[in-house]
Amino acid sequence: MLSEIQGNEFYQSLGKLFYAMAMADKVVHPQEVEQLHNAVQQHWLQVDADEDAFGTDAAYQISIVFDWLQEEGQKETSYFQEFADYYKAHPSKFSSEIKKLVYGTAETIAASFAGKNKSELVLLAQLEHLFENGTIRS
Repeated sequence: MLSEIQGNEFYQSLGKLFYAMAMADKVVHPQEVEQLHNAVQQHWLQVDADEDAFGTDAAYQISIVFDWLQEEGQKETSYFQEFADYYKAHPSKFSSEIKKLVYGTAETIAASFAGKNKSELVLLAQLEHLFENGTIRS
């Protein structure tokens, strides 16, 4: 368990990032959804003991946002940028452990359907650059 309580906004931004990763090829595949839900259960629920207003572990916000965006059929390409903006505004919430977990989850989603495609590789490279330099490469 990591010591810093992250909060709903943190997890919502992750839901957007992971949705952007799944939508990189313009289609969210069932395997990507399954991998996201597995990652939340196996890894993100252990991050902290924060609960939302309903007494639910705040890490479920990742799945809630991801599922909502998928149900709404969102095709926006700005979700990665929204995550990047959140990261830049709150860098202290991203310890090296959290960065590894974020990147690992994004990579797992990218690899879950027919391996990583070019769009997913570009997003992963941008995420890595963001974490290393605080900016997104064009």
